[in-house]
Amino acid sequence: MAQITVTINDRSFRMACDDGEEERLLGLAQRFDDSISGLRENFGEIGDQRLTVMAGIMVTDHLAEVERKLKAAEARIEELGKAEASVEERLAAQEQRYLSRIEALEAEHREKEAKVVARLLESADKIEELGADLDNELREEESAA
Repeated sequence: MAQITVTINDRSFRMACDDGEEERLLGLAQRFDDSISGLRENFGEIGDQRLTVMAGIMVTDHLAEVERKLKAAEARIEELGKAEASVEERLAAQEQRYLSRIEALEAEHREKEAKVVARLLESADKIEELGADLDNELREEESAA
């Protein structure tokens, strides 16, 4: 345990704190002393006890405001977390719909491609037949001539 001396309202106080916390405690004491000094400047000499009580109330009021803001921020974080989860669910559902649509389009494309290939093969067969017919006609004409 470390021992330090803080000065508040022109009075020194010895205090114990955890090792490494000395600077933090000195800073807190300085802030409290600044609050008392500010009150003294605004209200004059109204008594040390009254100044200390007023400074304590101001610090407590500030703490209450910070706690209120923290609670509001935590509620907002929770709200945003729920909204994020909702968005993620909707995105996952949308992704699934797109994947299903892509699969359907791919199947439709394969089906159309198969039909086109079948027609091309039919056309190729017909062209070969026509070519064979023409060859036969040309041979017949050549034989007749």
